[in-house]
Amino acid sequence: MTLLDLTRRVETGMPTYPGDPPVAVESHADFEADGYRVSRLELGTHAGTHVDAPAHTEPDGATLDDFPVEELRFTARVADCRDAGPRGRIGPDAIPEHLEPRVDFLVFRTGWEDEWGTEHMPDHPALAPETARACAERGLSVGVDALSPDPTGGDGVPAHHAILGAGLLVVENLRGLDALPTDRTFDLYVMPLRVDADGAPARVVADAETGLIRRRDER
Repeated sequence: MTLLDLTRRVETGMPTYPGDPPVAVESHADFEADGYRVSRLELGTHAGTHVDAPAHTEPDGATLDDFPVEELRFTARVADCRDAGPRGRIGPDAIPEHLEPRVDFLVFRTGWEDEWGTEHMPDHPALAPETARACAERGLSVGVDALSPDPTGGDGVPAHHAILGAGLLVVENLRGLDALPTDRTFDLYVMPLRVDADGAPARVVADAETGLIRRRDER
């Protein structure tokens, strides 16, 4: 088993979506004064690598607590969209052809993880509304290596509405996507904090060997 951690580290002052709460990891107790160590976390539900539940944008949408843990393990594929460019729109042709029926998660690799913390971070490519609708129609939850599948600072969030409105999930601020296989499926584990909310920071891990194992088993 080869596990790949696709998660941003939670740390004080880390980048956040414009207008979201700042992040702080501070000492609450230390060895010198208390004989043990406890840290205090301050952060929003959409800090760092995190999961958007339908309740994030849909008034009657499900919260994270509505998703049993078995629904947080996915069979995923990568869509390579690194040619989209700043503020570009990713069209439906980016969705890999002939997806296997069991695929239920699509990771859009835009290359924007390299802009994390820079002034260009909000200029990431975004899904065209028709691309998000195509994902929703095929039952695909979506992950991106950027702040959002919608344009940051844009007018509305049509991609969120399409995907979350279909009862699916959105994962944002992934990293390390260059290590993922691009020609086959892999298992993806999305494990948010267990909080009944509109979203939560998550540890996101890919098992890069599962696609190979399955293909051998199918021969």
